[in-house]
Amino acid sequence: MSSVVTRTVAFRQDTRNLFVHLLTRCNLRCRHCYINPGQHGTGVMDAEAVHSLLALFASRSFKDGEMAGNSIAASTNLVLLGGEPTLHPDLPRFISFARELGYRSITVDSNGFLFNDFLRKVPPEMVDNLSFSLDGPSPAVNDPIRGKGVFDTVVTNISRAVEMGFPVSVIFTANRLNVRHLPGMVPLLQRLGVTRFFIQVVGLRGRAGEGGETSLQLSREEWDLVVPASARSAAEAGMWVTYPKVFLGQEEEFQCAGVVAENYFVFPNGRVYTCPLCEDYPLHAYEFSQEGLVRRPPITEMELFSLTIPEGCVLNKLLHPGNIEYRRDGSPAFKVACCMLKEELVPEGHPGRSQP
Repeated sequence: MSSVVTRTVAFRQDTRNLFVHLLTRCNLRCRHCYINPGQHGTGVMDAEAVHSLLALFASRSFKDGEMAGNSIAASTNLVLLGGEPTLHPDLPRFISFARELGYRSITVDSNGFLFNDFLRKVPPEMVDNLSFSLDGPSPAVNDPIRGKGVFDTVVTNISRAVEMGFPVSVIFTANRLNVRHLPGMVPLLQRLGVTRFFIQVVGLRGRAGEGGETSLQLSREEWDLVVPASARSAAEAGMWVTYPKVFLGQEEEFQCAGVVAENYFVFPNGRVYTCPLCEDYPLHAYEFSQEGLVRRPPITEMELFSLTIPEGCVLNKLLHPGNIEYRRDGSPAFKVACCMLKEELVPEGHPGRSQP
């Protein structure tokens, strides 16, 4: 059993995260998919647009003005995702270009099918994290959520990736269909050789929001009963575990990543959000086009971030008020944390322990 350091990851002004949705197409139809084609489009980012975007974010700070390219790229974490990003035939080229530009880290978020011979075309040392989505420790749990036969395919490809030397992580989206099976993920991931584990909470976005899947969402009691203990179990087994803070006590300070951090979520139709909760609505702060990154006029998500309410996250209050519980006197029983606020459990001796 490993000694574990538990920490809340504070928002940092010297680090930013760039999430690039290369396309919205996917071979799966997961019940909780957050992609909304009506808002995000159905197109595919072409190579010229992606190269232009990566070069732009490697050379500019959009909060503080122009800065030297090397210093900006070295402070930016890049996440390439979709849809299913490995469906994009140019994904290996994008990874290579981002590495040349000096991005701090490069992550690929995949559903695990790894199209276009991804493992052969991308050397393991070119990515810092190859992340697989897996929502249960067995086909009986995972496949009703993600599709028939998905579990076996993903587990096979995780094994291949680990054997080839890729830094592999797994993302588990906790919901009412699978949360009681979360403890069973620990022995499975140990057996597969996975060293990083991300636990996410299902959100009311995309298909889950439109398709009446609100019953998938967990209450605070359900979350607290299973997730923290399972996260600690995984960390004690040697995995670096990350999961959202989700809830704050009334004595804890609320901070909005939109105010104190830099996160950019780019979609194929040119929309650029700074808060993922807003992605089902035309509230995006920026648009990306041949003219570069352009700030949109009010009202956008940006004008909402500075509002202070006792419930914590104002966008959660506006868009998902059912998430909040109130006392008899009308005061909120707890605050809802910014969705970008994370808890980390890092075991002693883990390769990432010394990282900020």
